[in-house]
Amino acid sequence: MISAWITGFAASFGLILVIGAQNAMILRQGLVKSHVFWACLFCAISDALLICLGVAGFSMASKQYPYLPTILTIGGILFLVFYGLNRLWAAYRGGYEGSIDGQAKSLGTVIAALAAVTWLNPHVYLDTLALLGAISAQYETSALKIAFGFGAVTASFTFFFSLGYGATFLAPYFQSASMWRILDTGIAIIMFAIAFGLYLSI
Repeated sequence: MISAWITGFAASFGLILVIGAQNAMILRQGLVKSHVFWACLFCAISDALLICLGVAGFSMASKQYPYLPTILTIGGILFLVFYGLNRLWAAYRGGYEGSIDGQAKSLGTVIAALAAVTWLNPHVYLDTLALLGAISAQYETSALKIAFGFGAVTASFTFFFSLGYGATFLAPYFQSASMWRILDTGIAIIMFAIAFGLYLSI
């Protein structure tokens, strides 16, 4: 049970850790200290819904198609390896540049923007519905699947609120190329570890 929770937490945290449009917006809200709680809550709940759909959906589908979990597990391994290599390449290549600017906006504007980068981003569905759903397919009992899903959801809440409220302290590090390299290398290690765990489960 604990192992499934840890796997869910690590998988979700590793995937969400990559700074994209959604995370950059949360970071910005933290820096300007504007609607931080609601922005973090919206992203975390959105992730939680997608994670639950991924875990539950793959559970039901695997009953109708017994070979589906194996196929998806292999697909998940390939994706994780590719994802890890991509992060290693990013760490090697460097070129980390980016700035967060802009003035505080209304809550409605912030939520609308977050909704767009969350629900209209195909990578969100790939990470939550497909990849996390495929990883959860290795667990045969409902209790283990729930533990995995809860771990993934916990990681989402932990990440968004930590990023939002810790933005003031993290911002200087995000402007450092060496910190980005450490971040990407860490993500790669997590992805490779999860891929190896999936390989052992086949």
